[in-house]
Amino acid sequence: MTTAAPIIHIAGLYFAYGTLPVLENVTLQVAEGEFLGIVGPNAGGKSTLLKLILGLLKPQAGRVRVLGQPPQRARRQIGYVPQYPGFARDFPISVEDVVLMGRFGLGFRVGPWTRADRDAAAAALREVEALDLRGRQVGTLSGGQLQRVLLARALVGEPRLLILDEPTANIDQRLEGEIFELLAVLKHRLTIVVVSHDIAFISGYVTRVACLNRTLVCHTTGSIDGQMIQDLYGEDVRRIQHAHRHGHPRPVGAAAEHADHG
Repeated sequence: MTTAAPIIHIAGLYFAYGTLPVLENVTLQVAEGEFLGIVGPNAGGKSTLLKLILGLLKPQAGRVRVLGQPPQRARRQIGYVPQYPGFARDFPISVEDVVLMGRFGLGFRVGPWTRADRDAAAAALREVEALDLRGRQVGTLSGGQLQRVLLARALVGEPRLLILDEPTANIDQRLEGEIFELLAVLKHRLTIVVVSHDIAFISGYVTRVACLNRTLVCHTTGSIDGQMIQDLYGEDVRRIQHAHRHGHPRPVGAAAEHADHG
């Protein structure tokens, strides 16, 4: 953490679809080097908040700044990992070409990929431990392998801020752990914001948890308990089990379904 200006600064944010409010009076600051988890129920506003941070939507009230700028101007310094790839899985494209797509945002381009582009793609794949997949067609990848490739695509543009939307929603628990171990390494050089339903799992990795259900409240990971989850999800929650298997708490009872599946 530093005393520099926050990487993300949101104040008094309001957004509605038609007459339906989705976000109300949301205020958030994310410091450089922070690893923030955003959790909440379905329709709680998580995807909308990400779109506002990415500059894909504009607030109807309030203010959003990313790296000291309006989000649209900061896009080149943001790496984004979507929940689903933005292309058909059976599209005939190689892993290397998917990762190279992340270089488009670096400026005006004419002609083929340069050696520097290909070296950057190889470095990004190596960092996510997927260099051996470079020549594979994306349609042959498992869910966990595809998530690594999408993460490499986000990293190849050399961002300062990494945003991930449910990066482990479609993979099993073992692979979920592998992805978050990668993020735990990346947080030493990047600011990371990750949206997840699995509040108990991510609390073993992130520095803070932002609980979003139209309004937003931030918690330190040590303050996460059954009452907090009950308040967030509006369900009867018996308790949170803090016997750490592999170092991470898991929810039990009524909390488990909502923490893992939202």
